[in-house]
Amino acid sequence: MDSPEIFDRTARRLRRDRAAPIYADHDFLRAAMLDGIAERLEGVKRTFADTLDLGCFDGAFVPPPNTAVTRIDAGRLFAAQAGGIQADEDRLPVEPESFDLVVSAGVLDSVNDVPGALAQIRRALRPDGLFLGAFVGGTSLPVMRACFLHAEADRPAARFHPMIDVRSAGDLLVRAGFALPVADSETLSVRYSDLFRLIGDLRGMAATNVLGGRTPLARTALAAAAAAFAERAEPDGRTTERFDLIFLTGWAPSPDQPKPARRGSATVSLAAALGRKD
Repeated sequence: MDSPEIFDRTARRLRRDRAAPIYADHDFLRAAMLDGIAERLEGVKRTFADTLDLGCFDGAFVPPPNTAVTRIDAGRLFAAQAGGIQADEDRLPVEPESFDLVVSAGVLDSVNDVPGALAQIRRALRPDGLFLGAFVGGTSLPVMRACFLHAEADRPAARFHPMIDVRSAGDLLVRAGFALPVADSETLSVRYSDLFRLIGDLRGMAATNVLGGRTPLARTALAAAAAAFAERAEPDGRTTERFDLIFLTGWAPSPDQPKPARRGSATVSLAAALGRKD
C-alpha cells in the first residue's frame, strides 16, 4: 500500500504556473543557489557532454560550455519558457546513464519522494557523473513561523513545509547511493517592511504552502500574524527573515574514484601524527 503524499502535486504545478509570469521579480533565492552551484562547478576540472537542469524554472541556469542541456520542470509554463519537459522530479522521464551532470536548484524541498528523486538522479548519471543540488531547508523562515504560531495559538494549522537540515541531506545522498557525498549550508538574511512583502516573494517564487489537506487562512489570523511580524521590526521598521540554503554534491559511483582506506590499515598512530608522546 502506497503511503500518502505530503504535497499536493496539482497545487504545486498550478502555483508554479502562477509564479511564472512574475518570477524574474522574485528569483533572488534561486539566484543565490545558482551562484553557489557555479562556484562548486568551477572547482571541477572536467568536461560535461550532457547536462540535466532539474526544476529549471525560467531556464536561468547556464550550463558548462559545449554541453547539451535538457531542462525539466513540474510547471507547464516554466517548462515551456525554458524549452523543456514538464515532469515531476521524483518521476523522471529520462533513461539511465543519460547525463554527465545533473543540477537541481530550488525544488527538492517540495518534492514528495526526495529519496526516490535522488535515487533517480543517480541512475540518470553516467559513472563518475556529478550531481549539484540546492534548496531551502534547515530552520528557514523562523520569524514567519513564530508569527503564525502566535496568530493561531488556539488552533494551529499546518502552514509550512517540513524542512530538511544539512545532516539529513547528507544522509539522503548516502542512501541514494552517491559516492563522495557532501552537504553544506549557507544563510541568507532578507529584510522586509511588512509580512505581505514576504508573502509576495514566496508567491512569486512558487514557494507557498502546497501541503495536502491544507486549510484556508482566516483574515483575522493573517492580520494577527502581520501585527506580530511588525512587532519584531528593527528601529528602521524592517524585520529580518532568514533562509537556510542547503547545498548537495554527489558523484555517481565509478571504479576510478578515490576510495576510503580500509579500516585498520593505518600504519601511523594518531598520537604520532600529532607529535604527541604516550
